[in-house]
Amino acid sequence: MRIGSADVMRKIDGYAINELGIPGIVLMENASLKVLDFIETYKDGKACIICSKGNNGGDGFAIARHLFVKGRDVRVFLIGSNDGMSNDCRVNYEAAKKIGIHIVNIKNEPEIGHLKKALGECDVAVDAIFGTGLNRKAEGIYGMAIEAVNSGSVPVISVDVPSGMNSDTGETYGCCIKADMTITFQLYKKGFFNYKARKFTGKIEVVEIGIPEAAIEKFHEGEYFLDDAMVKGMLKVRDEVSHKGNFGRVLIIAGTRGYSGAAYISATSAVRCGSGLVTLACDEYVQAAMSNRFTEAMTCRFDEKERLDDLIESCDAIAIGPGMGNNDATMKLLENVLRRAKCPVVIDADGLNVLAGKTELLESASCEVVITPHPGEMSRLMGQSIEDIQKNRMRAAKEFAEKHNATVLLKGYNTIITDGDRIYINSTGNSSMASGGMGDCLTGMIVSFIGQGYDIPEAVCIAAYIHGYTGEKLSKKMFCVNAGHVMENLPYAIHEVLFPEQ
Repeated sequence: MRIGSADVMRKIDGYAINELGIPGIVLMENASLKVLDFIETYKDGKACIICSKGNNGGDGFAIARHLFVKGRDVRVFLIGSNDGMSNDCRVNYEAAKKIGIHIVNIKNEPEIGHLKKALGECDVAVDAIFGTGLNRKAEGIYGMAIEAVNSGSVPVISVDVPSGMNSDTGETYGCCIKADMTITFQLYKKGFFNYKARKFTGKIEVVEIGIPEAAIEKFHEGEYFLDDAMVKGMLKVRDEVSHKGNFGRVLIIAGTRGYSGAAYISATSAVRCGSGLVTLACDEYVQAAMSNRFTEAMTCRFDEKERLDDLIESCDAIAIGPGMGNNDATMKLLENVLRRAKCPVVIDADGLNVLAGKTELLESASCEVVITPHPGEMSRLMGQSIEDIQKNRMRAAKEFAEKHNATVLLKGYNTIITDGDRIYINSTGNSSMASGGMGDCLTGMIVSFIGQGYDIPEAVCIAAYIHGYTGEKLSKKMFCVNAGHVMENLPYAIHEVLFPEQ
């Protein structure tokens, strides 16, 4: 599923209309028919359509026309003046009037009462006031109309973007429609990833409106929303004659005294995701504990320097950081790995903590690097506040990836993955998974998929998606989901995504 900004969408529309010769009125008609499919849920119910003079309003007038032709009771409102009405909007406005639809023009505060009365009598309201281009506060009669819709109890469907929201940032200007559902066109809008946006968008549905692939590919900026189909396409079916040597030798450097759980979770998660051989490098205290717990993974002590160096130089993927402590010993191990490794290295937890203020080490590394910070760790790495990171997570992750030639997985709701070129947003996971050890589990998964031969961005995307998918599924029957629950269910989740029909 592709993601796009208002500017990208304008360019796509413009190319489709001006270069490919598809009239804008055709795209508007297609959009209205797609929204109509969702309104049909409220069969035989009265519909209140609230429009303005832009193309979003044109969608609304077209929706009203189709409902009217079907014999539905529609109440249609034009908010503000019709002066300067867009051409395509005017076509649908005039067509609606000519077939007998009474359109009430709301221009001042006393007339808002007509809208409130209609909202109280209807079964569904359609918000077609502002589209993707809004970049200012909805004031005057427009703000009053939005407040009137929000004060009612009728379900609301927003067309493309809830009116009052910036589609690029998800920020709202004063007041914004609180929709139960948003039907957005062709691309998932960037602003919908803002934590604050979801209470205004409600459920989001992305629909195609007949824009050719050539127009989308020409202007799309390589931003994607991960879904089942995309991840299924990334996963590989195993060859029946393959053996453990085909599925990667993975080294996980993790765990010190008092933090054996991080080591156990990350190593076991790598095993459960299908790695051929997994070795945990840890201190002597953790090794003693793990010898009684591991049945499939091997161990190596930090003080076995020659063996550890051999593993670093011969493995297919390495992870470092979970449960190691923010100290000089961790820094020395990380420097050694970045200097010697010939395979991709995943850095997490204390591996990231010791990197704060020393990120130039990434640029001189002998290997490709993946970092997996939460917002606090990203804040320390970039020298920015957590608030600044959270305001534009996509930009922060991409800037770091570009500057340090790394792949970044920025954790959080809608986890962001980028190699500095393409950006992927994860769609799985929920708050039932908010517990210690989840990050260690994800680290083990990422290094496992890299070791199995997946391209780095694909491996990170698959791991993030499966991690959240597993937690979500378990949360349907569990109040809280721990890392142990997730790692035990990983093989089943991977199989379900790869073979959904079985």
